[in-house]
Order: sequence, then C-alpha cells, then structure tokens
Amino acid sequence: MSSPTGSLLANKRFKTGLEALLERYLPATFPALSLCVIHRGDIALNGAWGWIDPETRGLPVGADALFDLASVTKIFVETSFLTLVEAGKIALEDRLVAVIPEFAQLNPREISGGQDPHTRQFLPIDGDYDELSVDVTAVRFKHLLTHTSGLPPWRSVYLLASEAAPAPPAYGSACEETRWQRGLAGMLRFPFAGPVGEAVRYTDIGIMLLGEAVSRLHGVRLDKALTDLILDPLNLRSPTYNPVQNGIPREKTVPTEYDKIWRRRRAWGEVHDENACGLGGIAGHAGLFATARDVAAFGEAWVSGDNRLRLSSQLRQDATSQQASGQFRMGLGWMLKAAGDSSAGELYSHSSYGHTGFTGTSLWVDPIRQMVTAVLTNRVFHGRHAENIHSFRRSIHDLVVRGIEGR
Repeated sequence: MSSPTGSLLANKRFKTGLEALLERYLPATFPALSLCVIHRGDIALNGAWGWIDPETRGLPVGADALFDLASVTKIFVETSFLTLVEAGKIALEDRLVAVIPEFAQLNPREISGGQDPHTRQFLPIDGDYDELSVDVTAVRFKHLLTHTSGLPPWRSVYLLASEAAPAPPAYGSACEETRWQRGLAGMLRFPFAGPVGEAVRYTDIGIMLLGEAVSRLHGVRLDKALTDLILDPLNLRSPTYNPVQNGIPREKTVPTEYDKIWRRRRAWGEVHDENACGLGGIAGHAGLFATARDVAAFGEAWVSGDNRLRLSSQLRQDATSQQASGQFRMGLGWMLKAAGDSSAGELYSHSSYGHTGFTGTSLWVDPIRQMVTAVLTNRVFHGRHAENIHSFRRSIHDLVVRGIEGR
C-alpha cells in the first residue's frame, strides 16, 4: 500500500472516518482503492490502499496503479468531441449521418427494448411505441452527448465482432481492426429503444458511435485522437487503452472480475467491459485505464477552466448545466447531481457534475467548493453483483466534504 499524502490527513476526524470506511469496505466490497482529492488546485489527498493480488498479498496497491475506468472513459471521449466542436470541425446540432453516413443504410428502424447491460435480458417494448419507427437521420450529436438518441442501452456487440474472446493480453495485440468493423456493422443496424430526443435513456451504443465519430473527424484511431486532443495537452501520462500492449506491466494494473463464461480468466491488464474487450480494447464507452491522480487532474481542468482544454467558458457552462432529463439529469456528457440518493453523497453541492463506472470508479466535481474527487476501486473483483459500492461512494464523498471544511 502507498503512504497517502495531503492536507486532509491533518484532520483527525477525517483520518478516523477514512480508517473506519476502509475497515468496513476493504476488502469485502473491493480489494483495491485509490483516492485523489484536489481542492482549489492543490492536492488535498492522494493515496491507495489494498492489494492487487488479495489472495497472496504480494502486490500492494500504489498510487501509480492503473484502474479500469469503465464508463468514466465516456467523459474523456465526450470532452474530446467537445474540443472538435470548439475547433469548428463539427457542431452539436449536426446529424450523426454527416460523419457516419452508413448509419442511414437501414432507415427507418423499428423500436425494440434493447438489452439490460447487467443481466443481458432483452427489455420489453414500451406499449406506446408498438406502431412507431425511427428516422435515424434525426439523431444529432447533442442527442448522443445527452443520451437522448433513443439508441438501445446495451447490445452484445462483442459477439458480433467475434464469438471467440481475444487472446490474453500477455500473448498478443488486443486491437484488431476487423473486430471493430464487425461490431460497428451491427451498431449501424440495431433497433432503437425509443424515439429520438424524447428523454434521457443511458446508452453505451450511442457513445460507441460518438467515439467512432471522433476518430473520423480527427483522422486517426480513437486512442490516438484522445491523446492528441486531451491527454497530451493536459500532460496526463497514465490514461491508456490496452495497458499491457502499451508496455505497462500487468502488475501495475488492478484486476477486475473473473469471467467464467466468455474469456474464462480474470480480467487483469485488459478491460472488464465485454463490448470494449471484444472490439479490441478501444471504444468510446469504456476501455481507459488510469491513476486516480490523473482522473482528478482531468476534473480539475474542468473546474478551473484550464485553457489547455481548449473549450470556451460558454461551452464548459453548457456541458455542466442541464440539457436533458429522464433516467438521469444530463449536461453534455457530464451527469449532474440529482436530488436524493446521489453517488456524490449529501454534501456535494447541487451544481456538482460527474460520472461513475461499473467497475467501481467515479469522478465528481463540485464547482462551488472548487473540489474534485476521483475514487477508483475494483468492486467487480468479487463479481458484478457485489453490493455496497453505492453506500461507500456516498460515505466517502460526504467524508471528504467534512474534511475539507474542517468539520
């Protein structure tokens, strides 16, 4: 385990509260945790706890360990798209078919329920949509960013790419262009889950297509586009797709779930999400690995208005204010804190924005307090139905606020 640093540790109540949370949740809910808090530009806490190999405890987690960000990947990719908007290469109101014209090859499309991303069960069709079809040319980029495209929440794209899982990361290159092209062909034909622009329905498929658009607009593969547009300008060195193939020792990455069905191995050094893995490890909705420090630094760039992001103050304001509502309150890519049972806890301000990831990761930004908290865990290590991650997230964010305010 690393020795945590930062001014928050001088607050005895915070330190005692953190120790109590670690005793309750580590390792029962997750065997590894990395936490970074930035307050008014200064690192208030940066540390890691637990074990990369909890069975043998030979590899303690360091602050330099890379966690599978899962859906926190989305906000990096969505931000890269916004930089292209700012550069005048595309507009929020432009239609998806302007960049991916083959999206309209099958048009109109029927409405179906899609699949639940966790249970894989097909969802029932809303009775109001029985006789409706969707004009796919109506989908605009703003719909993708706000999850109002009507596209299905999830489909088993990885099985369209190839029924066989990729080789373990130590034995070959995960990125295969043929896998992505086969998966993309399926995404271009899926039925919709609802009408375009009706309400927020969280969808991985929409952000996978957004990532393809970023790649086409910038003229390089998505991982390279992300490096050019976001990572290099902000000097973020840890975020990477396919870490093992990019020269990072597997022991520096945090393992996730043992996949009993498809890969038949523990996901270690490779992305947990099946669709991202099956498509070659590089996708808009999942696939990035990073340290908590760099995830927090990305959030700090947003809250401080860092010019290196190359976003105007107006576009930043639009991205972090409500643009749509439904399943979630959405800005442009960012989820906004909702009243009630938010993963940001009770004390983060109502104007806070963030994102969570299924592996147990999150990034929350409080613009009122000028505070950023990146919480990275591998809560799926014990299985994807592991409990208590939501209560931990709420507790740790409330504890951070109390510590920052000296309570």
